[in-house]
Amino acid sequence: MTDLEKRSDRSPVPADWTYAPAPESTDIVRLQERYGLYVGGEWLEAAEHYATIAPRDESPLANVAQASEADVRNAVGVAREAAAAWAALPGSERAKYLFRIARILAERSREFAVLESLNGGKPIKESRDVDIPLAAAHFFYYAGWADKLEYAFPNREPRPLGVAGQIIPWNFPLLMLSWKIAPALAAGNTVVLKPAETTPLTALLFCDVVRQAELPPGVVNIVTGDGSTGAALVDADVDKIAFTGSTEVGKAIQRRVAGTDKKLTLELGGKAANIVFDDAALDQAVEGIVNGIYFNQGHVCCAGSRLFVQESIYEPVVEKLKKRMATLRVGDPLDKNTDVGAINSRMQLEKIEELVAAGKEEGAEIYQSPCRLPEKGYWFAPTVFTNVAQSYRIAQEEIFGPVLSVLTFRTPDEAVEKANNTPYGLSAGIWTEKGSRILWMAQRLRAGVVWANTFNRFDPTSPFGGYKESGFGREGGLHGLEPYLDFV
Repeated sequence: MTDLEKRSDRSPVPADWTYAPAPESTDIVRLQERYGLYVGGEWLEAAEHYATIAPRDESPLANVAQASEADVRNAVGVAREAAAAWAALPGSERAKYLFRIARILAERSREFAVLESLNGGKPIKESRDVDIPLAAAHFFYYAGWADKLEYAFPNREPRPLGVAGQIIPWNFPLLMLSWKIAPALAAGNTVVLKPAETTPLTALLFCDVVRQAELPPGVVNIVTGDGSTGAALVDADVDKIAFTGSTEVGKAIQRRVAGTDKKLTLELGGKAANIVFDDAALDQAVEGIVNGIYFNQGHVCCAGSRLFVQESIYEPVVEKLKKRMATLRVGDPLDKNTDVGAINSRMQLEKIEELVAAGKEEGAEIYQSPCRLPEKGYWFAPTVFTNVAQSYRIAQEEIFGPVLSVLTFRTPDEAVEKANNTPYGLSAGIWTEKGSRILWMAQRLRAGVVWANTFNRFDPTSPFGGYKESGFGREGGLHGLEPYLDFV
């Protein structure tokens, strides 16, 4: 018997490739029982509080302040008092604070990743490998621009607006905070930020990063609460409102600031088209399709929720997609093996269930991953609809969940026409080996971001934003810095 045969006998190939549980410990996170409002570098008490929970099992995590209109006015006043001194600092000095924040976020990345998954429901590997590194990267990037504003905008005299009111969503809590706070501070503004009602904890932990970085009091202020707190911030004496969230709320904000001098940027909903041509690398495309719609449980404004497949490859793409969906692991967000975590809230779960029921009633064929969902918490199996018509609700309305609608096309012109047949215009994906076709399609797709042979890729140097009912203004890159500046 050869040595090779002996080694083979000693190491039999396992027959079962089931992943053993690999839970991340929550011991690294130290939650307070009760949180106040972070204003002027201090914690202030609020008259009311509410409980924030873990979507994976509905267990309470902490009691969070519900800021009143008076609380918001006070925070804006404090930010206004701090604005002149912060704006007067040389850009190189402001950059030092941003670099500190970036470094501290990187050093405390595991702590933030665990808390993000605990409070938001997303898989820990997404928080660990995407959200937190990108959040730190945005502070690093804008720190580099803080002392170069005159070079960034030549022949114009840039100066800060003053106080920025910022309202962020629950799908990427810390990343959206970074997208907004980093350029605002680099430009010399102070901020009052309101995190989402269901996911305030990483924003509250960020207050400790601000303290650790020794940022001057009043430069960053965090007020928590529901929609009434956000409305109070929109109505307050701020110079700019930056909002990321639903199109419905974005329209309401636009109406409220109409006729005022407040600057406004809106990053709203989407119904992105992911377009696969017959010359695409199908296995690669299927991975991009899965990442495009099931990443973060589909809680992504730019999710590729409409899949357009060229007719000649429709059957193999759908077959490969279903096989890949069968391998997705749904479960505890804190398990390092989990691919699809918990839905963020009961309200969002009910919205997903309602639209899926509408898809069935309208005649679409449904396929769901053969997975066992946990008994506690908010869960929904990865879902794909085939035999979908353009008029179906699931092909027109933003579901904001792990639900994909598959449609077909024959020619590039038809693909463009169908992809643009939506009130939204945030993102799109193109899968083909022809560079000329990528450029031709990108030129005609009415979307703010177009990915080629990939999906859901973000970088602090690249602007992000939409058209039509997906909002206006950009975040990231120089385009994200400009809305926080006034020019003489």
